[in-house]
Amino acid sequence: MKRRIIEIDQEKCNGCGACAEACHEGAIAMVEGKAQLMRDDYCDGLGDCLPACPTGAISFVEQEAAAYDEQAVLANKQKKMQEKMRKEGTPLPCGCPGSQSRSIRHTETRQAETVCAEPVSRLSQWPVQIKLVPVRAPYFDGAKLLIAADCTAYAYAAFHERFIKGHITLVGCPKLDGVDYAEKLTEIIRSNDIQSVTIVRMEVPCCGGLEHTAKTALQQSGKFIPWQVVTISTDGRILD
Repeated sequence: MKRRIIEIDQEKCNGCGACAEACHEGAIAMVEGKAQLMRDDYCDGLGDCLPACPTGAISFVEQEAAAYDEQAVLANKQKKMQEKMRKEGTPLPCGCPGSQSRSIRHTETRQAETVCAEPVSRLSQWPVQIKLVPVRAPYFDGAKLLIAADCTAYAYAAFHERFIKGHITLVGCPKLDGVDYAEKLTEIIRSNDIQSVTIVRMEVPCCGGLEHTAKTALQQSGKFIPWQVVTISTDGRILD
């Protein structure tokens, strides 16, 4: 396909590496002292690297290139973060391998109409517990955030399709966890490019704590982000 991507003039490049630092997608790398576009499908064509270049070596061109692959970019970011953690000897949250942050990709398969298809998980990241999720992770970039009470997924049968699909999911129960999530949720919203927040709670009074905490985090973040609250009844109905 023909689309806009960057081009790097090797004669003008002074090898400072500023463009590689500015490229959030990891499309640019330093090779033998010069900046190079390593993969077309990592370049989103937005040009965050252009103003970072002190010599004007980067420009836009329209040419045949692979389509931008957002999932591949996210997977590459996650891989680099894990490699950095290993090199620095950074321990995993709670020291538990099962708490390691990662993105999840699902492949849906077509089945014959006569066969009852098994539902597909819509979870796109791990971990999901508010206590375990990192404050900064690649999957938070541009995310629609779902903050849900633990019990909601059990009460509402179509929870994956109705709520988790297309969202980054955080779950918790202030009553059972015995912690105040407000500070951590505030940092997550403040430190990342969150597009919207959906709060899903149960109708029981104790679930009001999660709603209050999420609203507090939105206020303290200093950002104006679209948000909504959905309440689930104990018999599995959406009340509002």
